[in-house]
Amino acid sequence: MMMSSACCNALTNNHLLLSRSVTLSPQPTALQFQSPSSLLLSPIRSPLPFNQLRFRHSRLSALSDDGSGGTGGDGGSGGWNSGDNESDDGGGKWSFLSWYLALLEKYPVAVKALTSAILTLIGDLICQLVIDKVQTPDLKRTFLFTLLGIVLVGPTLHFWYLYLSKLVTLSGTSGALLRLVIDQFLFAPIFIGVFLSSLVTLEGRPSQAVPKLKQEWFSAVLANWQLWIPFQFLNFRFVPQQFQVLAANVVSLVWNVILSFKAHKEVLQK
Repeated sequence: MMMSSACCNALTNNHLLLSRSVTLSPQPTALQFQSPSSLLLSPIRSPLPFNQLRFRHSRLSALSDDGSGGTGGDGGSGGWNSGDNESDDGGGKWSFLSWYLALLEKYPVAVKALTSAILTLIGDLICQLVIDKVQTPDLKRTFLFTLLGIVLVGPTLHFWYLYLSKLVTLSGTSGALLRLVIDQFLFAPIFIGVFLSSLVTLEGRPSQAVPKLKQEWFSAVLANWQLWIPFQFLNFRFVPQQFQVLAANVVSLVWNVILSFKAHKEVLQK
């Protein structure tokens, strides 16, 4: 009987110890009792805050104020270029274009004037070497032709296109046609006359300015219409205003060859 009491007491003490150990054990966390569905719906925490994650910077390069709207291919309307690829051929192209457009935005008149000067220089050299077939180019002639490009053509076209975009506010085809008519039938004939007479005067032949206009002005205007009317319609219709002079400068490389030929054509004596 005493042994039975001792056994009962031992069992009771063990039960109490077990109860206390269960009571004192740490409570299970909520995560331990979450259902599978609640786990799926719970947010996944990143080891680092999102704003501390670093990504490689990509740049969007896009075309361009004076005259060239964005085009596909090499001219490109825009392209993604990572910093790691800037040394590649494509990256070099985009880097140069971005640099040019940045200068164009910051110094519009100066950049347009310089661009025009380069194109008039190339146009005159092509005229002398290909059409006139001279052995040695006349550098004075090229210098004066280029001088007019930088001081007359580039700045004048910049302000003219800017004024024209404000004068004609219509959009779409009707606006493009109206700008085309004003540009080609009002501005172009006057500007060609000013250019021809200015060049002859700079070359030291002011007395030949009027005979030069009588001989070459109308044919130059006709040639201008044949080249520029189709192009300028597309220019005014599809190219943003800030790129129109640049687009015109690209086509003007052909026009400068024609203009140089007519400007330096010998005046026939009557």
